[in-house]
Amino acid sequence: MTLVFFKRLYLPLFILITTLFLSSCASRQDLVYFQDADKEIELSVKYVLTYKPDDLITISVSALDMDAVRPFNLYVAAFRGTANGITSTPSLQTYLIDATGNIDFPVIGTVPIGGLSRKEATRLVTDKLHPYIKDPIVNIRITNFKISVLGEVNAPGTFNIPNERVTLPEALGLARDLKIQGRRANILIIREVDGKITKNYIDLLTNALFSSPFYYLQQNDVVYIEPNNSRIKESRVNPNTSIFLSSVSILISLLAILTL
Repeated sequence: MTLVFFKRLYLPLFILITTLFLSSCASRQDLVYFQDADKEIELSVKYVLTYKPDDLITISVSALDMDAVRPFNLYVAAFRGTANGITSTPSLQTYLIDATGNIDFPVIGTVPIGGLSRKEATRLVTDKLHPYIKDPIVNIRITNFKISVLGEVNAPGTFNIPNERVTLPEALGLARDLKIQGRRANILIIREVDGKITKNYIDLLTNALFSSPFYYLQQNDVVYIEPNNSRIKESRVNPNTSIFLSSVSILISLLAILTL
């Protein structure tokens, strides 16, 4: 009686398990990046770094006259603990761009840097230094350039970008790429523009990214990878369900073999 019951149950369960397995499979069209990309693609967007409020920057000034530039290069001591005690390392003073886009720089006072590109900001500081220094050379760097990658990636987190330039594919590489369950056709990039949060979507399955203003990320951008439908369905199922179905399948298979 029991064997007959299991034999009748075998086929429906086999169909159910096979259906569940096939429904969780993804096709090539759902996974492969840049499917319609040509061998050569010309980037239509040029990268321009723009300074924003809350950026921490360093400004180094150099010239032939070292005594003339000394008042403009302020140093602070960075302390760190070692096995032999506490050591200090001098580093350039950082300047916080305030909510109005200004910094206070030694001698020359308030400098409106917010909203300017690196080239524009460098020219502005250089012009203000001319009354004090002959042929000054100015170098501006951001010390807190960072982006965040969240969601269905293998290593989500916040990443510091020392060279102040990162593309979306590079950011995903820092997060060790998307998981299989990540939805590649709807990548969300959260960016603050003029005090407002904007939400922007990118499709990694096509080459549209290479002509998008979001190919290059900006400081403090957040990239979010949403789960695909398979991942969402999986989250609704009890995690022990797959183990139970596998066990039942094995048991029925054994019973079917024994009754042959």
